[in-house]
Amino acid sequence: MKYAVLGSGAMGLRFGVLLQEAGFEVDFVDTWDKQLSTIRSQHGVYVSRDGQNKHLVPINVYSPEEYDGRANILIVFTKQYMLAELLDRCAHFFNDKHYALTCMNGMGHIEKLNQYFAPEHVIGGTAMIGTVLNKAGDVDFIGQKGAGSVNFANQTEQPDDVTQEVVADFKAAGMNPTLTTNFNGTLMAKVVFNSVVNTLCTMFKVRMGEFIQAPTTRALSVQLIDEAYDVCERAGIKLLTSRQEEWQQVVTVSQTGNPLHFPSMYQDLSNGRETEVDYINGYIYDLGKKYNYEASTHNFLRHLVHLTEFTDKFDVNGFINQVLEDDKASEQKVAAVSQ
Repeated sequence: MKYAVLGSGAMGLRFGVLLQEAGFEVDFVDTWDKQLSTIRSQHGVYVSRDGQNKHLVPINVYSPEEYDGRANILIVFTKQYMLAELLDRCAHFFNDKHYALTCMNGMGHIEKLNQYFAPEHVIGGTAMIGTVLNKAGDVDFIGQKGAGSVNFANQTEQPDDVTQEVVADFKAAGMNPTLTTNFNGTLMAKVVFNSVVNTLCTMFKVRMGEFIQAPTTRALSVQLIDEAYDVCERAGIKLLTSRQEEWQQVVTVSQTGNPLHFPSMYQDLSNGRETEVDYINGYIYDLGKKYNYEASTHNFLRHLVHLTEFTDKFDVNGFINQVLEDDKASEQKVAAVSQ
């Protein structure tokens, strides 16, 4: 099986590099010019694990316009709000034999993929894997080798031979895949997880291991989980775990899986990018509204994240330093007059 990663950021690089290291042929496609030029100039991508053992991994990288679509499986990884443009730029090489596999955060991407691929060729997934793109051409895999897991489900909920082969390939690559026959439940389980961990870690700018230690974490998390499960029950979506199991997954992943990880939403915020909160907490709230249910905590958090996006544009530290300098100058002026 030959793979092409469409959207070669943090997670796209991790999936592709692990598959390549397991012996599979992988191409990388990206729209970020700096990513393309950096990887080409250094003849590969620098890969670390938890900040250690940084080494160069040669990869083949293309812009959408350069790629010919020779892969069998297209792994789609980009931000929700960037997906439509990516698919439009890649559409020239899509064919009716391609399978599209995605483990993107949030919801809204399946509808966009369905504009280009038949439902029986769409594999939805979720990834409990932490990865950080330090800068163009430099990625850090969070967690020990073999850490993390992925869940897959066919949109038709009828696994075929190609899907089984993909699962076998991901197992060989050490990504611990599980194949389910519950498409919406599989996708929403990660949305619920992210609506807790991603959003709260981002709001308070802490790593997952720090977040889980706070005395109020359980109460906040359970409130968000309960609201999300109430929404899913009304929408007829059966999640993969119980409410208690979902909370326990938050604990386990935060404590032992990725304690050093800043979630992707925090990475977006700290780099001045738009967050995906509308596709996570916002999606849960909007889905609830369709069934006359107010997931008010999720909506409140969505607006808080947007407020943080806005206020982070101001240089607070610079303002404080300027005030201190002005005060110091005033004190010196008073002292000079007194002398």
